[in-house]
Amino acid sequence: MASKNLYYNIIIRVLFITAIAFGVAYLGLNKHIDYAIYLAIFLTFQVVGLINFINRMNKKIAFFFNAVENDDSTIHFPIDTKNKSVRDLHKSLNRLNFLIQKIKIENRQQEHYYHSILEQAAVGFLTLNEKGHILLANKTAKKLFNYDSLTHIQQLKRVDEKLFKLISQLKPFDQKLTSITNERETVQLTIRSKPITVGNENLILIIIQNINYELDENETDSWIKLFRVLTHEIMNSIAPITSLSETLSHIFENENTKKTPSGLNETDVSNLIKGLDIIKEQGKDLITFVESYRTLTKISKPEKEIISTATLFNKIRILSSQEVGFQKIKFEIAIQSNNLEIYADEKQMIQVLLNLVKNAIQSIHKTGKEGIIKLIAEKEKNSYNTIIHVVDNGPGISPEILNQIFIPFFTTKEDGTGIGLSLSKHIMRLHGGTLSVNSIIGKKTSFSLRF
Repeated sequence: MASKNLYYNIIIRVLFITAIAFGVAYLGLNKHIDYAIYLAIFLTFQVVGLINFINRMNKKIAFFFNAVENDDSTIHFPIDTKNKSVRDLHKSLNRLNFLIQKIKIENRQQEHYYHSILEQAAVGFLTLNEKGHILLANKTAKKLFNYDSLTHIQQLKRVDEKLFKLISQLKPFDQKLTSITNERETVQLTIRSKPITVGNENLILIIIQNINYELDENETDSWIKLFRVLTHEIMNSIAPITSLSETLSHIFENENTKKTPSGLNETDVSNLIKGLDIIKEQGKDLITFVESYRTLTKISKPEKEIISTATLFNKIRILSSQEVGFQKIKFEIAIQSNNLEIYADEKQMIQVLLNLVKNAIQSIHKTGKEGIIKLIAEKEKNSYNTIIHVVDNGPGISPEILNQIFIPFFTTKEDGTGIGLSLSKHIMRLHGGTLSVNSIIGKKTSFSLRF
């Protein structure tokens, strides 16, 4: 409405000036010089008035935009002027100023909201530009680094030289594990990086997380589970020995008197021999159990070398071919590229993969159906990591058991020791890699070795 009224005002003024200009020309051509001069003077005043009117409008609009640019929310144009065009323009500028200020307030509130979330987050956040300036550092990051004012990456040298080198060399999508020591404790940190773009500026978002609590919690949980298994296995061996010892001791007792060897009958001697045999067997089982534990804790350091995955897989195929049930297995090998290699201890990798393949054969054999086992080697997306998958279409692993299969001595097999999977995971850990599992009941189970 304001622009329309202003438009009409200017059009009327221009038409009026045009009419006067024609009048001056007409009077001049008809020799009415005096009237032409007076009218020309009036024309001049009208032109000057139009120019001043337009300049006043331009100055007000320019003043308005300058105020907006300088974030001046106190600007207000009077609306009690008699000129309707000016009054409408003032109303429009005031309304536009109100809307702009409202948007700014909402943006500030939203910015404050997100800033509060970042400040209260249990994870540390840093944003770096290409020159190493820290544009944002939340409270958690400052607390982890014990530094109140982080403005440049060079300040991290004062915190920890190793930490500074790690963060300064971070590339997009990197994930690193490090530790820093302060006055109170040593803190384990995971550090991840992600590229972001704000406006035309390329930044790197660095996410820092203290994993001490998670490590302590997982360690405690693992110890509890291990103690449960150890207690269960040891009690299974010791309880019969204790019971039999009491039974055998009663053979030599008769109404509070001790029997002599000559007082033993044939049945007593037979029971004594059977009892001692059982004690011997239980003792052997207990020794075997302890030896299994020693095996788990005495794995030699990997002697790494470059290994062709194709050669490794073929060896696994040959070694597992003697397993019962292999004849009903379709054994498939899939390698992303013919020259895909891993840097590992070959003997230990054969031990890990052979154990996983044997488990798969045994689980499929129990179902009585023909099965498929796949050995897959590939490069992980957006990473230099190599992954080996051992996949089978067996019965799968239930969710209740899935989170326990890597616990030492935990087994669902009648003749199993519960060492294989925990040993395999420990070997992968010694290689600086991981062993994980994913299973869908009745469809498939997949073990993944990430190097």
